[in-house]
Amino acid sequence: MDASTKINFTGESVDGIGRKKSNLISKLQSNKLAFLSFWFLIIIHIFVFLGPVIWGISPNELQEVGALAGWSLQHPFGTDDLGRDVLARMLYGGRVTLLVGLAAMLFALFLGTVVGACAGFFKGPIEVVLMRLTDAMMAIPSFFFVLVALTVLGTSPLMVILVIALSGWMEIARVVYGETLKWKEYEFVEAANASGATSFRILYKYIIPQILPSIIVSGTLTIAAAILTESAISYLGMGIQPPTPTWGNMLQNSQQYIWTSPILGVLPGAAITVIVLAYNFLGDGLRDALDPRFSKK
Repeated sequence: MDASTKINFTGESVDGIGRKKSNLISKLQSNKLAFLSFWFLIIIHIFVFLGPVIWGISPNELQEVGALAGWSLQHPFGTDDLGRDVLARMLYGGRVTLLVGLAAMLFALFLGTVVGACAGFFKGPIEVVLMRLTDAMMAIPSFFFVLVALTVLGTSPLMVILVIALSGWMEIARVVYGETLKWKEYEFVEAANASGATSFRILYKYIIPQILPSIIVSGTLTIAAAILTESAISYLGMGIQPPTPTWGNMLQNSQQYIWTSPILGVLPGAAITVIVLAYNFLGDGLRDALDPRFSKK
């Protein structure tokens, strides 16, 4: 090791001569598909969350042109079977679908990180109980679990978010568990333990930051799965109920008009497909960018 390089207390290399490090965005640029997905998702989220304010038409307001009207300047995507503006419903439905995906992802990340980190760091009964719980949940088909839970607990937006999150935290817990087992053996963790730091302080300050890249990658894949799950259960009539639009229940409503007005099904179907693909491509790019083995020297 050269004299200009030091090792800080968290075990990371610190360049003493101030050599410029590539940031995350510049690393993503080496993966063109992930980089394009990153900017595409930013644009789509801005468009979906600000679009309803700019467009100004209520998603549930009946329009004078009537039902199944074709495109026009006033209604670029026409109207649906009840005479509601399709663009307004796409924007508002996208907001609901993405909010459900984001919220479910955050809750699943929190639960999976807590369970995995505690199971990996603490030995004995805590590890056994938490990992057997994780294994038991992984043995239940996730979509079956979602359908049964929503049947019993109801289909309110909050319940949909919680149930989707509860069906998807186990993979995150397994990843965090493995990473915690690896990092807790490093010398900087042993030094923190010898200095009298509490277990939770060691987890929060020294171990979690090291596994954050894995958590971020898991998050992008989890939100893609959450969006797919929400769309599937809404299509089956078990998700968020009309008149609140989501891309999933818009697909359900459009199926009987697939030959007479195909745009009613093509738009939400294409939106779900493109968003999920973009999140998966971004997850692959983040894995490469955040993994030191893929970093350029």
